[in-house]
Amino acid sequence: MGSLSTVGNTLQPLEYPLARRDESVVDNYHGVLVPDPYRWLEDPQAEEVKEFVTKQVELTKSVLKKCEERERLKEEITALYDHPRYSAPFKRGDKYFYFHNTGLQSQSVLYVQDDLEGEAKTLLDPNTFSDDGTVALNIYSISKDGKYIAYGLSESGSDWISIKVMSIEDKQVQPDHLLWVKASGISWTHDGKGFFYSRYPAPKEGGELDVGTETNINLNRSVFYHFLGTDQSDDILCWKDPENPKYGWNANVTDDGKYVLLYAYTGCDPSNKLYYCDLTSLSSGLEGFKNTNTLLPFIKFIDNFDASYHYIANDGTQFIFVTNKNASKNKLVRVDFSQPDSWEVVVREDEKNVLEEAYAVNNDKVLLCYLSDVKHVLQVRDLKTGDYLYDLPLDIGSISKISCRREDSEVFIHFTSFLTPGIIYKCSLESGSPQMKIFRETSVPGFDRTGFEAKQVFVPSKDGTKIPMFIVSKTNLELNKSHPTLLYGYGGFNISNNPSFNTVILALLKNLNVIYCVANIRGGGEYGKEWHKAGCFEKKQNVFDDFIACGEYLVKEGYTSPKKLCIEGGSNGGLLVAACVNQRPDLFGCVLASVGVMDMLRFHKFTVGHAWTSEFGCADNEEDFHSIYKYSPLHNVTRPWEKSGDFSSQYPPIMLLTADHDDRVVPLHSLKLLATMQYKLCASVENSPQTNPVIGRIDQKAGHGGGRPTKKVIENAADRYSFMAKVLGASWTEV
Repeated sequence: MGSLSTVGNTLQPLEYPLARRDESVVDNYHGVLVPDPYRWLEDPQAEEVKEFVTKQVELTKSVLKKCEERERLKEEITALYDHPRYSAPFKRGDKYFYFHNTGLQSQSVLYVQDDLEGEAKTLLDPNTFSDDGTVALNIYSISKDGKYIAYGLSESGSDWISIKVMSIEDKQVQPDHLLWVKASGISWTHDGKGFFYSRYPAPKEGGELDVGTETNINLNRSVFYHFLGTDQSDDILCWKDPENPKYGWNANVTDDGKYVLLYAYTGCDPSNKLYYCDLTSLSSGLEGFKNTNTLLPFIKFIDNFDASYHYIANDGTQFIFVTNKNASKNKLVRVDFSQPDSWEVVVREDEKNVLEEAYAVNNDKVLLCYLSDVKHVLQVRDLKTGDYLYDLPLDIGSISKISCRREDSEVFIHFTSFLTPGIIYKCSLESGSPQMKIFRETSVPGFDRTGFEAKQVFVPSKDGTKIPMFIVSKTNLELNKSHPTLLYGYGGFNISNNPSFNTVILALLKNLNVIYCVANIRGGGEYGKEWHKAGCFEKKQNVFDDFIACGEYLVKEGYTSPKKLCIEGGSNGGLLVAACVNQRPDLFGCVLASVGVMDMLRFHKFTVGHAWTSEFGCADNEEDFHSIYKYSPLHNVTRPWEKSGDFSSQYPPIMLLTADHDDRVVPLHSLKLLATMQYKLCASVENSPQTNPVIGRIDQKAGHGGGRPTKKVIENAADRYSFMAKVLGASWTEV
């Protein structure tokens, strides 16, 4: 496609900072020589890298200054954000807890109350932990008796967590302080003496470490038990597996407090091993393992990665799990630990719907949450027999949270959709015909849902597979190909893109007349295990084909045109849109790629990247290399004009977004792709046809996205969407 200057883009061709190319760096992958001239960008502490980042930040600032809608968009998003938001309440001991944000607070605050009508008191306010809101509450767990809360804090968006403990009654922070925790849960023993957690070894001494900026691979996660009031060095090492340093281990105490379950994961695949330890069989309790080198006597109940098993409830040795063993869409099963061959199906796999979650409630019932064509439905069954009892009525949308306990009859359900900011329902399952009563409802100022509509279509992909896609817009839309359109996708790691309300998207719908689309492509979890596997390893191209098909559908059906179509994705979705623009630069008018995995040949060498080999494969394996190399964004940047012979062809405007403390998908991915694109498309070509901008937004004191303070969320959105508005020629409408 040609330059977009004819549709409102008045951005002049940019002069890009020169980035050194080291042509001597060449890797040999199974006989294929692959240059890596920007390998030096992998060291975030190098002065040359810092200089590169500084110059790119300045370049991007100069472009954003020319995006006229930036300030208006920022003001509008801020105004829409400024409304009270609540989480579903949950009960621990005899108290209720919930999160609340008054509107523009950097982080939501945790409150506690004696009963639902009682006075709510602040328990934990993350906004007091830093002046700029960049310290966030990452994980938390409240003891069975409701006396203590263990909570993990992360700084500047890093995935590293430090765990602290507070007494709930007097709100006194205890001396406990646990470090080098990542991707861990916190699970209390029922005696309230301490909790299980997992962590990595502390890094070797040497120099001051800016936690979250390092790129070293994370290995040898182990499970520990921490006794309250003791030093971390005294924690009991419960399990380690030095023969499998890449395994992830997490421990979970059962609802009756008698057992601790140990889950092992290899990569991000949902399949897991399952071990258990009978805590009541320990003659001296956990105390007996202090100052010893003895691991807990776990029994290896399932010692392979054939399927996933997730605990729901148990009565003595009889356990109920959700599993995908011979059930792509999951089923509910029961097994007696004392009779390992006693498996029986409680609720069989549904023919169409995916069983996403199950909750034991009201002693003898189980609440099942199914995903049906990317919409949630709720069903209540008998926990013992699996017999169907009734559905809980829901509008078309998603359940973002279910809060309940087996010993209680009440359930809290947090519901949302594209046009529903949030409803928390309270429901009692004591009777045979429970009522879904509104407990709290979120209201957004200036939002009238009757002015908008959301619909679902099914788009045939390249191989004929029907791909669900949601389309959200103002009502009475005229299909004349003139509308700025934002197509969002993810397509990986068994994660479903379910309907949910987004304040930022509302601003785009209202004021920029944008059509917002979500493509539920393969690789996600929308239709279970097979849907996920159809987008993994050598089948990854299916994901890109699905997304491209959705873009083509929007053009064909008259919603938009290529010059008005922006694609966006983050993380695995960043990989998605970068790969798609390499393959079809003519189809899109703008690309927003956030924290994407761009170097598919080396991702496994940094922090937790090795875990993704269960999704993508690994370039160290010859078969995997050949499939990965074909789509790796870094290695497939092409000059469209050379392929087509049309010198008006070029890449659309592109913004790559990353952050300095992203220790999940480390910034080097975006930095290397940015340098490659700017060189290959622009700097290396005299009078290059590439006049559309290729820029990078590199945030500071931010990470992969989690825990980002409200102000940074708003600034990030205003920057990327004002850039989109500029290059798509989207005009502002006052409403």
